[in-house]
Amino acid sequence: MPAPILEVINLNKNFHVKSKTALFRKPTPVRVLNNISFDLMEGETLSIVGESGCGKTTLGRCIVRGIPATSGSVMYRTEEGERIDFLKLQGIAYKKLRKDIQMIFQDPYSSLSPRMSVYDIIAEPLVANFKLSKSELDDKVAAIAEKTGLNVSYLKRYPHAFSGGQRQRIAIARALISQPRLIVCDEAVSALDVSIQAQIINLLKDLQAQFRITYMFISHDLSIVRNISDRVAVMHLGRVVELAPAESMFVRPRHPYTEALMSAVPQPDPDAKKNRIILEGEVPNPANPPSGCHFHPRCPYRTEQCEKSQPELTEIQPGHFAACHYAEQLQLKGVQNNGNSLPGYERRQS
Repeated sequence: MPAPILEVINLNKNFHVKSKTALFRKPTPVRVLNNISFDLMEGETLSIVGESGCGKTTLGRCIVRGIPATSGSVMYRTEEGERIDFLKLQGIAYKKLRKDIQMIFQDPYSSLSPRMSVYDIIAEPLVANFKLSKSELDDKVAAIAEKTGLNVSYLKRYPHAFSGGQRQRIAIARALISQPRLIVCDEAVSALDVSIQAQIINLLKDLQAQFRITYMFISHDLSIVRNISDRVAVMHLGRVVELAPAESMFVRPRHPYTEALMSAVPQPDPDAKKNRIILEGEVPNPANPPSGCHFHPRCPYRTEQCEKSQPELTEIQPGHFAACHYAEQLQLKGVQNNGNSLPGYERRQS
């Protein structure tokens, strides 16, 4: 087995929330990420999915050091094979590897500075990390603009002159210009129209094949996730509750929360009957999570054991991990093997 390019080990992130009623009380720590661990292999796409507030974006930003993690390690393997904790790097050592890990943000309207031209936005990582002449800078910016489908004659324009899809191409070009080995895509297509989403996804896949880029793809759209992913990690309330190869998870999920997520995928077939799983109750408060399995108040399969003990992320079959006491016994619904239906749907009888 090849060595992973990135190993996330017991990553935790706490935010401190002030009380609205007791002004002089110390802020309450809220654990948003809870002992997250997984590996990323070079050249693969690992998707992170889950409902809003589960910690997906916080995870991505902690990995790229957009926000500081409370504890844990992110072990990065350099091109020379050296294994380094990316979160502990400082000074020149940090700047040297900073260019290797980049991020594409969710909103292409707020992630680009309105005061900078497209040329300056794309060139900024090169200016910050390398000493290049003006002609070398021009050549590299023009080359990456062409690869990402941007018209070179528009590089002197400003972001307001572009559509959402074009802005996201600018963001992708900015992330790629320093030739990174890993890119965290935080809802990179969720703000775009469906037709533009397909163009951006195809662009990301083409660039991955050409440059062997590793993606961590954060999304809530499971139809896109299935199309682009090699593996999928499902997050719930700051924990990874299932991690598996994409097809294995879509055909037979092993966690009830994954089954519920799949049942919400829209079905384009007008003759399909929807069997959506409606979860009971409210999303648990991360400041005061329930005892035992954090999903048990909403789980249709819960037992007394679920209320008392927290299940560990366990390997059910080779490469397929789930944090459920009954992962091996439950027969959960996924995508039909014949490909005629998506999760949560069955074809109506004529």
